[in-house]
Amino acid sequence: MNKIIVSILLAVILIFGINKITDVIFYVEKPEKSAYQVTSVTTVASNTSAETVSTSSESGEIMALFASVSAVEGAKIFKKCAACHSIAEGGGNKIGPALWGVLGRPAGSVTGYKYSKAMAAHGKNWSFEEMNGFLVKPKNWIKGTKMSFAGLKKAKDRAAVILYMNENSNNPLPLQ
Repeated sequence: MNKIIVSILLAVILIFGINKITDVIFYVEKPEKSAYQVTSVTTVASNTSAETVSTSSESGEIMALFASVSAVEGAKIFKKCAACHSIAEGGGNKIGPALWGVLGRPAGSVTGYKYSKAMAAHGKNWSFEEMNGFLVKPKNWIKGTKMSFAGLKKAKDRAAVILYMNENSNNPLPLQ
């Protein structure tokens, strides 16, 4: 029993000793300034306490991206959304609300669907810019939303989906 305890103790001392010796031999000085520096970050606080909006250069450029994508591409990408949302006219709610005519209407306004408190209190209309920001990462755009989708990272994918959703409406928003 004594040999086992001594062996364990010796192993622990050996490990800590080697660690200290290597720290002395391979000492690396920390650089004075970071190799990668972030120049500026812009954040905008909303009137509602349920969200903090982080603006990116892509959200303002969504209109410019519409020229380089098509609704057909958006229909292909929307298949990720179709697992939880219907987009057909008269389509019912699934796990998520029906998205027919979503652009231009107030957030959290589909009758018969139980929204999270954050989405119901959001109080904004779904514009191109609002939808673009939401699709980047829904949980970051509207804190407290129950939508668990990870988001669309590529700006062109978001633009294509938004263009497709805009076409699936009785009153599509003008692309100007």
